Amino acid sequence: MRLTHKLLPALALLAVPAVAHASEDEQLWTTANATVKLSDHWRFSQEVVARFSNDRDGLYEVEMNSLVGYRIGKKVTVWAGYTHDPQYDAGHFSVMEHRGRQQVTFDNIVKIGPGQLSARLRLEERWREGIDGTAWRLRPYVKYVLPFREGGKTALLLSHESFIDFNTTNFQRVQGEERMRNLIAITTPVAKNVNAEIGYLHQHGFRPDADDSNDNVASFSLNFSF
Repeated sequence: MRLTHKLLPALALLAVPAVAHASEDEQLWTTANATVKLSDHWRFSQEVVARFSNDRDGLYEVEMNSLVGYRIGKKVTVWAGYTHDPQYDAGHFSVMEHRGRQQVTFDNIVKIGPGQLSARLRLEERWREGIDGTAWRLRPYVKYVLPFREGGKTALLLSHESFIDFNTTNFQRVQGEERMRNLIAITTPVAKNVNAEIGYLHQHGFRPDADDSNDNVASFSLNFSF
């Protein structure tokens, strides 16, 4: 476990960007995800994420992601699909966002000590009803999973994701890195084909014309595999 003691301080530093001023918000994110094996190569994934915010007086987003994946190797899968993303203000519907989503996932590509490193590269195109423009962004993601004991299924999970905007629109106003997410969580099986994950996520938003934002998120998810 010596590696764990070295990794944790480094990832803690990543979660706290050095900024002089930032706005703070407390949030809750809940996720349910199901992945179905259709054949040796094909997969289908359906995910629903509900997000709640203290500053936004409750529910502000319900993200529904539908993806079809094709496994091209033991560790590599390509995916494509659609995101239905209604957004809310104090629980009242405000705007509908649609997204095209394409991604490549690399599962357990590197073994570091007793843990495994995985990665994902995601491209999104976003549209909002009643607002002109297509917003393009890239979301690179890395995850390290470290079992608490050799061969065990309960593990420490550490991840980082950046949002890199390729252009600006009326609703995507930062060109370059817009935000980053850093997560520390515990993942464990709770039933056959069901895994639970609970942890803390820090989301830092870069805003050139205002104070940066910091969201402190309690994160809970259930993952089903069939």
